[in-house]
Amino acid sequence: MITKEEVLSAQKEWADWIIKIGTLKENPSAYINETESFITKLYNYDNGKVLFKPTRASEKQFRLTKEGALSYFVGGNPKFPEDTGFALQPWTKIKFDNADIIIEENIAFAMGNYFLTDSTGNEIKVEFVLGFLKDSSGSLKICIHHSSFPYRPEK
Repeated sequence: MITKEEVLSAQKEWADWIIKIGTLKENPSAYINETESFITKLYNYDNGKVLFKPTRASEKQFRLTKEGALSYFVGGNPKFPEDTGFALQPWTKIKFDNADIIIEENIAFAMGNYFLTDSTGNEIKVEFVLGFLKDSSGSLKICIHHSSFPYRPEK
């Protein structure tokens, strides 16, 4: 059974990896390799489906393949022209604030906000839902990732 501690650890690992990718911004081969490792380690693409709706995507907003996820995180893929490389910002701090976590045997869902801090100290709030599966080796893999900016009513 998945534990709350495993979910919190997976969120921390995701945040740490996003920050690390941003530190490699000046070395494309390094950030591409690191991002491929990040996606392979944390997302379920190699074992099954992933439902990924990233924050900064509106034209091709669903990333159901590793190729689409890689493009979102580091950009540079002409199939996804709006991608500028979310992970290349760079971010200096990422903090998760879970509204709640649901755990059912080998699947878990977390929902809440995460806060991204950029190099100028500006903090951005993002709403998220993450779904995790426990794979045959006992590792958590993200199978659902939806994130978006908070609703702002028209003025």
